[in-house]
Amino acid sequence: MKTYQTDQIRNIALLGNSGSGKTTLAEAMLFNGGVIERRGTIEARNTVSDYRPIEQENGNSVFSTVLYTEILNKKINILDTPGLDDFSGGVISSLYATECAVLLINVQNGVEVGTEIHFRHAENTHKPLILAINGLDHEKANFEKSFEMMKERLSNNVMLAQFPVNEGHGFNSVIDILQMKMLEYPKEGGAAKISEIPSEHQERATDLHNALIEKAAESDEVLMEQFFANDTLTEEEIRKGIAKGLHTRSVFPVFCISAKNNIGTDALARFIINEAPTVTEMPAPVNSKGKEVKPDPAGPASVFIFKSSIEEHIGEINYFKVCSGRITENLDVVNSSNGTRERLAQLYVCAGKNRSRVAELHTGDIGAFVKLKNTKTGHTLNAPGNDWSYEGIRFPVSKFRVAIKAQSESDDEKLGEALGKIHLEDPTIVIEYSKELKQIIVHGQGEYHLNIMKWHLDNIYKIPSNFHPPRIPYRETITKSAQADYRHKKQSGGAGQFGEVHMIIEPYEEGSTEVAMQKIGGKEIKISVRDKEEINLPWGGKLVYVNSIVGGSIDARFLPAILKGIMEKMEVGPLTGSYARDIRVYVYDGKMHPVDSNEISFRLAGRNAFSIAFKNANPKILEPVYDVEIMVPSDRMGDVISDLQGRRGMVLGMSSEKRFEVIKARVPLAEMNKYSTALSSITGGRAFYTMKFAEYTQVPGDVQEAVIKAYAEEEEAE
Repeated sequence: MKTYQTDQIRNIALLGNSGSGKTTLAEAMLFNGGVIERRGTIEARNTVSDYRPIEQENGNSVFSTVLYTEILNKKINILDTPGLDDFSGGVISSLYATECAVLLINVQNGVEVGTEIHFRHAENTHKPLILAINGLDHEKANFEKSFEMMKERLSNNVMLAQFPVNEGHGFNSVIDILQMKMLEYPKEGGAAKISEIPSEHQERATDLHNALIEKAAESDEVLMEQFFANDTLTEEEIRKGIAKGLHTRSVFPVFCISAKNNIGTDALARFIINEAPTVTEMPAPVNSKGKEVKPDPAGPASVFIFKSSIEEHIGEINYFKVCSGRITENLDVVNSSNGTRERLAQLYVCAGKNRSRVAELHTGDIGAFVKLKNTKTGHTLNAPGNDWSYEGIRFPVSKFRVAIKAQSESDDEKLGEALGKIHLEDPTIVIEYSKELKQIIVHGQGEYHLNIMKWHLDNIYKIPSNFHPPRIPYRETITKSAQADYRHKKQSGGAGQFGEVHMIIEPYEEGSTEVAMQKIGGKEIKISVRDKEEINLPWGGKLVYVNSIVGGSIDARFLPAILKGIMEKMEVGPLTGSYARDIRVYVYDGKMHPVDSNEISFRLAGRNAFSIAFKNANPKILEPVYDVEIMVPSDRMGDVISDLQGRRGMVLGMSSEKRFEVIKARVPLAEMNKYSTALSSITGGRAFYTMKFAEYTQVPGDVQEAVIKAYAEEEEAE
């Protein structure tokens, strides 16, 4: 295919609720551009996008798909994104790679949950947005209701650029307010016949045209002066003003289409080509050194990898955007994200799984590499001499977690490799190998998200596996002082083992100091602090190890061994086997043998003395508590708060933001299992939330008893 210059390239992401018609619209645009010879359908499972088995089986997009079309001597790169929020990673990465998005609205349903979510994603990434009401040929089409919902739920800046003449069965005509013409489409769709606006629609078209003129004038001071001087604007001036308003997100123009019948897609494509911003018109990205990287076609070669996938018979494919300069085959580059070198042996442009080889790609274009060695999603490839990288994609924080285990132990290694490949394709699936919990924890965006992951394990990787409830990373600590001593003695011929340790343990609080006298069981013990070591534990909290030995009862060379023994028990608390934290240990006395004492003897003596003292120090379980922020429609506030209280949650405050009510609460992690599913059920999918670790707090007595009992039963079963 031909090489396109920067000003000939447009990049768009197709957004919208599942079932809004994104894949069908992409099919029509590729057909109109001659990239495909016939349009496929979701039902026939032969679309260019949604070509993966799971997508064809379920009838919806799971991954984003990179496509392109060629219209009016311009190239439009199209990223078809999933509609379900569980697969929002594909939406966000696509928005990072494009300058503009088209948000589709299913005319039967109006603004749905996914519509609102995708609108927020575009808002958070500051992307211009074109709106398209789709399915106007359907018998239940209700254009006016959909438009009112868009103004109510999305933005007051939604403006009609078109309206339908005859929605429902037989839909084939729209009034184009920009051109002030009627567009009539043949039965098979495609290119429109342009004619004058019928008299019965002239008044409405004029009113909407005047409103569009005023909106265009508001976006530019020069146009405002023109408007005041002439009381109107030309079509060219209106388009200029709308383009500027689109760029600043002060205008969201609305188009009318039937993607299934290829009606209205030509006008939408022309608007994208003429009014959508190019890469040079958008804010330049900032690199790791805090400097803007101008999208300069004559600048040094630089690309950003926004998506990776694994294709059968090919292996890993990296999809990239050229951020600066020109990329050619056999170009040597440096991966600035990890310092390795790569050779770009082959360049491709992609339409789904179909790839066309190209010799070069210019700034703003989107393409693919195959078989790079050390390059992944989020990496930057630069011409030698540029050691900076672009900021990575900010994927959403995980909201759902499960533990996973292969059904056969012989598949454990294969499971780890497969999960690594799944994370490569979908970075919102995060794999955690928890030594503490002795589980593989998989984090995702929702229950359905992880069920789809399991489908891949079962059907693509052929690794049968099971989900389990994830254990909670409890912590154990003590609430009072306790004393213990332990003698380790072993004699079996030859050199024996001997070590005796006396210690006191007490709760540690930040800023507290050692005491000179401890009273344990009515007996006072004097403490002389000779030395101390404060250990910041990897799992949080501290261990303060105090050497209070006087008179040389234990040689200093054995103190590290005692500490090692203590740390072994800190890693396996007696109540639930969880990590212990926030304890001060005084080693104040002991005995040793001139021949039989050694490091292992004192390690065992220290470990056992600590274990005895811990059990006598009124140990308590601490649980992780999270700050949860929920954005919820006002009519569901009461239900959500009631549910939080049932989860031992504490509501900290409420406020309003962007047409939603915001609930801030603090909830134990143990009560957040499957919360995303429950919240979706309570609010019809319209609420969403984020959660962030806050602190560890003591669990209530009844909960502690239940946790200890469950742990004992689990240990017995194993």
